[in-house]
This record gives sequence, C-alpha cells and structure tokens, in this order.
Amino acid sequence: MSSSTLHQFDLLILGATALTAEASRPEIRDAAIGVRDGRIAWLDAAPPEHWEAKRTLRLPDHFVTPGFVNVHTHSILSMVRGVAADLGFAPSYTPGIPKGTQVNAQQARALARLGALEALLQGSTLVGDNFVHADVGTEAMAELGMRLAPSWRIHDVDFARVAHGDWCYDAAIGSATLEAGLALYERWKGHSRVRVNLAAHAVDTCSDGFLREVAAAAEAHGLRVSTHLGQSKVEVERVRERTGKTSTEALLDAGLLNERLMGGHCIYVSESDARKMAEAGAHAVHIPKCNAASGRMAPTPMLKRMGVNIALATDTQHADMVELMRWALATARVQEGGVSDEWQPSHVFHMATLGGARALGQQGDIGSLVVGKAADLVVFDARRPHLRPHVNPLGLIVHTGQGRDVRMVVVEGEVLVEDGLPTRVDMETVCAEAEAAARELWGAEGRHYWR
Repeated sequence: MSSSTLHQFDLLILGATALTAEASRPEIRDAAIGVRDGRIAWLDAAPPEHWEAKRTLRLPDHFVTPGFVNVHTHSILSMVRGVAADLGFAPSYTPGIPKGTQVNAQQARALARLGALEALLQGSTLVGDNFVHADVGTEAMAELGMRLAPSWRIHDVDFARVAHGDWCYDAAIGSATLEAGLALYERWKGHSRVRVNLAAHAVDTCSDGFLREVAAAAEAHGLRVSTHLGQSKVEVERVRERTGKTSTEALLDAGLLNERLMGGHCIYVSESDARKMAEAGAHAVHIPKCNAASGRMAPTPMLKRMGVNIALATDTQHADMVELMRWALATARVQEGGVSDEWQPSHVFHMATLGGARALGQQGDIGSLVVGKAADLVVFDARRPHLRPHVNPLGLIVHTGQGRDVRMVVVEGEVLVEDGLPTRVDMETVCAEAEAAARELWGAEGRHYWR
C-alpha cells in the first residue's frame, strides 16, 4: 500500500494504552485504534501517515480493552439482588423469595433491561442470558444495542414445587419450554448482534429423556447449549440417585457433552469429569463471585490443567466483569496455595474475553483487538488514583479496577456508552421501571423488605 494512501475512519482513538488479549502483542502503549464500518481497521503504536476520521478521540491515560464476553447471566434475577446471596443457594431452589414462575411479561421486560444495562455500563459487550420470558427479555435487552446470546430457561421439572423439595417432571412443561426456546431462535435468526442458544437448566431439573430431546434440537440447528453443571450438592445427589452417574457423565450419555456445551459453575466436577469435558471440547463457565459468596469454589486450577476452556460470567449478584476477574484470580491462588505463572492477570483476562468468545464459537470475530475483528471496545478512565501508576495496566485493571471505571463502550463501531451513560436508553427510566417491577414481585411474596 502506498504511503500516500488516505486511511478513512469512522472513529479514531489516539494516545490510549490498548490491551489486546492477543498473546503475540498483548499491550500497545500510545496506541492508534481506527474503526471503519464496524470493524477494527487500524491498530498500531501510531496512526497511518495520512488519515481522516469522522470522529477523533485523544485519550491519554486511558486503557482500551476488548469488550467483555459475559456468557452466563439471568438479568431478571436482579429482582433478588442483595437478598438471595445470603440465603445459601440459587433463587429457584430457595423458599421465601420471588421465583421466575411468578414474573409476568411486563416485569420481565423491566428487570431484563436493568440487568443488561448494568452489564453494558461495566464493559460487557456480549451477554449470554437465559431465564423465563426470554421473548420479551431479549427484545428489551436488544434495545441497548449490545450483543446477546439469549435462551429460554428449558426444563421439564415443575419449578413451582422444587423450592419445597418436590421434584416432579412434566413432559408438557418440557415441550413448552423447548418450543419457546426454538421459537426464540427463529425470531432472531440472522441478526448480527443476537445469536440464540438453548439453555437446558441443569441435569437435575431436566429428565434423561428430555436432555436427549434438547441434544437433538441443538444438533439439528447447530445451537450452543448453556446449562448449570455441578452447581450444587443437591444436583450431584439427585443426579447420582436418578442415573448412577455424575452430571457430566449424564450429559455425555444424552449427547450434550460436546464443543457446543457451556457448563455454568462446575463446582462439583471430578478430574474424570474434567477429562471428559476436555476430550469433548466442552467449556466451563466460571462464576467465582456467586460461588464464593455461598462458601464454595470451582476447581479452576484442575480444570485448566486438564485443558478445559474456561469462560467467565457474573450470573446474578452483579454484572461487573472486572471484579469477576479479581475473584477468579484470587480463588485460584487460594486453591493453589500461592502465586504462580499459571495464574496471572493475563489468564483471567483471557477468560473474560477470548475464553468467552471461544465458548460461544465467536472467537474469530470478537474477544480481542485485532485488525479485521468487530470493533467491540471498552475504554477505561485510568486517570483516577486507584489506577495509578501505569506500570502494568492489565495488572491495574484486574487488581484494582472496577466496572465503574468504564467511560465508553463500543459495539460493532457504535458508541453505546458515552461518558459512563447509555446512548440508546434513559438510565433513570430503566432503573425506575425495574424498581417498580421488583416491588410488585416482593409484595406478592409477602416479604418484609418494603414496609
């Protein structure tokens, strides 16, 4: 290309430190990042000799990362935030708090937008969300402009009875939830920012026959499958009682343990389970904050040694992927008994970016800063005291950063967060509508939190 060639950009960022998530060139100081037609068109330590841009941002003392890929969330469960974490286990299994079965479509829309907005403001450019009312929930979240990997909560257990210890499988429930999941896929098929998955809730909440139905549907349509895998002793005991196998082995028998499976939590998995996951190409989705808040840790050092790809996700307590990286690093080091070369900031950063992209089969398009990939960018304001000095920017983000340090979020070249505020929706309205929906649900439950 001639040195006189004029490079044209829609957006050009100058002066920031780029943290690429690419091992070959992980950091570029005083970087020039050019965006054109939604893709990264230039990435180097200086801009091209001749250029023009529709918008130029000079951002010294800022860090730019790939968008975080937050593969396992339930945005509607923002309704139990601040309460469920102190009751010991997942909301669906816990008496006395609102359940997904009680949420109506209007409430689902409001709460889904709240959870998704929180994630976006803190740097998640892709959210993998599954729960009830995924039809209206996906519509609501898509309004924000972020990438989505949504799915309906698919199961054939009667969740209205589970919290009371009554496990009853109903083929009609299974048919309805699977049909809803496939209808969601048909609705969004071909959308550039929404790629629907299936979500078999867990091995204990899906009967053996129903798991095989989900596997057949996933195979027929080439869909990713999200599930909760080894998330509780209840699950382990019930599955062992029912099948004589571990949850991983049951998934293998059902035809679900393959490169399209994303297993959330993976707390109770053995070395044998992990070996089977690695051989099948299945992915572990690490949710360290929720796990640790309930007094448990997934054996991530073992999973990593076995060669399992590990993605990172926030689940329900909050949507700050920066804090999640810190929890992932700390809990691994606690298990290892110290600091090692195997657990450094770069490893958890990979989980939050390329690891998640790989789990979703989108690593060729997102998850790192590379010329030709989608322009999904997060800009951190690193002028604040807790992000000084800039000796090791990635170490700063992982050890002392916060999602609230995010100043700008770009998805496919579109600025969705500017100066910490969303560009497509009004934040106050989103918060007010979600607050009203939560009050309705808690009121119906008769709790004492609002007097």
